[in-house]
This record gives sequence, C-alpha cells and structure tokens, in this order.
Amino acid sequence: MPPVIGSPVEVSAIPETVAVAMRDGPSAGLALIDAILGRGDLSDYHLVHAARADLCRRLGRTAEARASYERALSLAQQEPERRFLERRLAELN
Repeated sequence: MPPVIGSPVEVSAIPETVAVAMRDGPSAGLALIDAILGRGDLSDYHLVHAARADLCRRLGRTAEARASYERALSLAQQEPERRFLERRLAELN
C-alpha cells in the first residue's frame, strides 16, 4: 500500500494550479506550486514535482525542470509514470 500523501484538499490543489497555469500562464501556476511546497505540503508526492517540472520546462528554466523531474522520478512507484518522467527528462537534454 502506498504511503498516505496528504489530505484530499492538499492533493486537489494540484489540478487547480494547472488550471491557473492554463489561464494565467506557467509563472502563476509555478508560484502556487512553490507555495504548496514551501509549506511542506505534498513534498513527497511525485505529481506535484512533475507538475512543477512541466511548468519550469515551459518557462525555459531547464535546470529547475530537470531537478523537479528527477525528484518526481525518485518518488514515482508506477512503471508507466516512471517511463513518462524518464522521457520528459531525456527531452531536456
């Protein structure tokens, strides 16, 4: 059984950050994700790091994207998710 990540409210914040990024741009979504991580919320949840990586990638912040993809990959347990993250990481090179 995977570890308990956070409350449903915390986890539901991720799609909201994606919606904000789509509406207001990746910088706005990244600010929300960084605020979540700054509070220590969801720091062990791979999807928050994957979302952060994607937003950094869109902003051309390659080093930050790489670090976030690597963190997400270190936390991901499902093989399809791991393959996706590995592909995204390889695309940064």
